[in-house]
Amino acid sequence: MSTPTWRRLSKTTGIAAVTAAVALTAACGSGDSTESSGYTGAIGPVDLSQNCPAKVVVQTDWNPEAEHGHLYELLGPEPSFDAGSKRVMGPLFDRGEYTGVDLEIRAGGPAIGFQSVTSQMYADPDIMLGYVDSDQSIQNSQSNPTTAVMAPLDISPQMIMWDPATYPQVQSIADLKAIDARVLYFEGATYMSYLTGADILSADQVDGSYDGTPANFVADGGKAAQQGFASAEPQLYEEEVDGWKKPVDFQLVHEAGFPSYKSAVAVRSGDLEENSACLEQLVPVLQRGVVDYMADPAAADAVILDAVTQYNTGWVYTQRNADYAVETMQNLQLVGNGDNGTVGDFDATRVQRVIDVTTPIFDEQGTPVAEGLTPEQVATNQFIDTSVSMP
Repeated sequence: MSTPTWRRLSKTTGIAAVTAAVALTAACGSGDSTESSGYTGAIGPVDLSQNCPAKVVVQTDWNPEAEHGHLYELLGPEPSFDAGSKRVMGPLFDRGEYTGVDLEIRAGGPAIGFQSVTSQMYADPDIMLGYVDSDQSIQNSQSNPTTAVMAPLDISPQMIMWDPATYPQVQSIADLKAIDARVLYFEGATYMSYLTGADILSADQVDGSYDGTPANFVADGGKAAQQGFASAEPQLYEEEVDGWKKPVDFQLVHEAGFPSYKSAVAVRSGDLEENSACLEQLVPVLQRGVVDYMADPAAADAVILDAVTQYNTGWVYTQRNADYAVETMQNLQLVGNGDNGTVGDFDATRVQRVIDVTTPIFDEQGTPVAEGLTPEQVATNQFIDTSVSMP
């Protein structure tokens, strides 16, 4: 089969502007959306209908996948798909009971012309929540500020991988510098600016020509290292990539000192107070969605795979891919309780670390960080239910 590794393209920040033809696709991902699921069942103990929009719209950062499973977990019976706009909608359920509102999940990446989630949020007021990495939030803090309210991923799956047969001595990203291995990545990635700026890698060994396919890695016979996602590429390269089909080793960028929260659920900062009554009720529902999906992903995975088929964007995703992602999120504690036993909350010290290491990077790139930016402006625990945790 043709490898689906290109699917990770949009998950790296700083991708060059897309062509006008691709931009047309983005028009399908924005605009008014007034339809209702029509669900009329009894409302359970959590009633969002008084404080939340009749439809809670969430803009994701890529095609449907297991990392988004916590959202699909919240869809009630018989969700409906809009294949043209790459959206799925249904009644919003919390642990099997109706909450009185609908949930619409919008695909990102090719569905929005590879535009950023932040730009979509500011272009379309129907979007209440969007997936925004904390370094992206910091970068846009002056022009289009967002504040994260829940972190479905406690640790980012972003990684650098290498061939253990070629480099048995390499145990970490930093070890790649000593052997001067070429490291393939998407040009403009903020984490790579950190790795080179911190002298973990040298600027002359990194190669920003990575296009999301395995072609160069395979052709190089394992001499080059490459960026990827721990919840996807190790399985894909070992089991599916023609010309490779053997293990890779990796280290998470998080472990190398770049602890950005990946795909954090965020609101436009200016709307935080207006939506606070809704968020007080909704965020704990989102937290429970994380716990419930990780405990039993089958139902949500079925919706994810159905969405992939119906959207037909070229994205290849199978049950095996989803199973591996969930297994990896568990084994590497990419999803978990952190240090305090709570799912979905933020560590302010970590957020400050990301502010500290990215501020000079963004200054140099001409996108200065908002003056006096604090961790609480980037990510807040205001609405987190500290009792929600993984078993």
